[in-house]
This record gives sequence, structure tokens and C-alpha cells, in this order.
Amino acid sequence: MNNPLVGIVMGSDSDWPLVKKACETLDGFGVAYETRVISAHRTPEMAIEYSKSAESRGLKVIIAAAGGAAHLGGVLAAGTVLPVIGIPVAGGALNGLDALYATVQMPGGVPVATVALGSAGPVNAALLAVQILGTADAPLREKFREHKETLKKKVDAANDRIHA
Repeated sequence: MNNPLVGIVMGSDSDWPLVKKACETLDGFGVAYETRVISAHRTPEMAIEYSKSAESRGLKVIIAAAGGAAHLGGVLAAGTVLPVIGIPVAGGALNGLDALYATVQMPGGVPVATVALGSAGPVNAALLAVQILGTADAPLREKFREHKETLKKKVDAANDRIHA
């Protein structure tokens, strides 16, 4: 996309089916993004270079999806001043618990915002990115406000169906 504001990095292309949900969410808000496959362990130099150059390339937020040891979010956060949002990817012997712990337990001074395991994670990561971008973009903030109103209306409609 032209002039991406969000960088979406996944540790493996096997994460794509999950990460695609973040892309679809950003598309719904008209937010430009770029996607990359970069491994914190197999291509650490690439990860550091990506995060170091992100700000100068115009990115405002980075989303990092990784499973297993899930060090990608922390490695990217170490190389940038931009906010990093981590998506722990379920899988392996611990079904994502290891990824959740690795993503959420960053040392002091290296924050990585962490979203849920499962299909809500990428959607929430994208929504958090939209909220962050919305702090400096009033029209985008209004789109997010409309999104929240749509959620409210869905709950109201469900309540009307259930509550007789």
C-alpha cells in the first residue's frame, strides 16, 4: 500500500491466516499498512533493521505476530520508539500459552501492548492501532467512534431479541 502507517510483521507465513484478520480490519478503516515475514530468531538482523527504519519510512505503529517463544514483538520494540502491539499466536505443545507469556512479559522499558490469543487478537491489534493513530487524526477517531456505536447497536439488538 502507498504510505503505510502500520507495519504488520509475522514470524512465519503460517501466521498469515490469523494476521489477515488484522489487515481486513485496517482495510475497513482505510488505514494503509505493509506486511512482512521476519523471524526474531532466524533473521534477527532483518528484524532490527525493520524496526530501526520504521519511523523514517513513515510507520506510526507496528503489529508483531509470533508463536512459540514469540520474541518478535520485543525485538522490534527494542529497535524503535514507535508503539508495538504483540499478537501471541496459538500453537505448539502449549497451545499459545508460551507465546502469550513471551509477548506480555517484556522487561521494564521495552513495552509491547499484548492482545488476546485466537481470532480476537489480530482484530483487537488492528483496532488498537486505529485508536493510536486516531489520537492525531480526528476523522479516523470519528470512524472509530462510529465503530463503537455499531457494537453498541448490535448488543442492543441482541438484548431486544432475548429480553421479551
